[in-house]
Amino acid sequence: MARIGVISDTHGLLRPEAVAALEGCEQIIHAGDIGGPEILEQLARIAPLHVVRGNNDQGAAWAQQVPDHLMIGVNGWQALVVHDIADVPALLERDTRLVITGHSHKPLIEWRAETLYVNPGSAGRRRFKLPVTLAVLEVQAKRIEPRLIALLD
Repeated sequence: MARIGVISDTHGLLRPEAVAALEGCEQIIHAGDIGGPEILEQLARIAPLHVVRGNNDQGAAWAQQVPDHLMIGVNGWQALVVHDIADVPALLERDTRLVITGHSHKPLIEWRAETLYVNPGSAGRRRFKLPVTLAVLEVQAKRIEPRLIALLD
C-alpha cells in the first residue's frame, strides 16, 4: 500500500499543519496554484513530488518548467493531474482511473463509474468560508481509500 499526499492551491502558504499531515507519504501531488518555488522545495523535502502549474502560476519565471498536466502511475493506477477540472475532458484517457484537480478550492472525493475524482481543496489562505484541506490516498493495487484532512477548524 502506498500513502499519497494530495495538495492544491497553496498560493505561497505551506501551513505547518499541511507539512505534518504529509509526513510519511511516499509521494506528494500538488495540483497547482503553488505560489512560489519555496513551496515545492519544502514539499520535496518530505517526499518525491509531482506538480502541475495552476492559473495563478502562469507567467512566473520559476513555473515555466512546471507542466500544465501530468499522466502518472500511482501504485498501478493511471492518474491525470491537472489544475482545472474543465480541462479534464480533453485530457482524459481511456485507462485513467484517478483524476486529481484543484482550482475551485472546494474539496471533492467522488467516484464517476470506475474513476475516482479528487480535489483536495485549498491548503493555503482561506477563501470565503471554504474549508482549508488536503487529501491523503491509501493506494493499493485494486483499491484506493481517499481521505480529506481539515487543516483548520
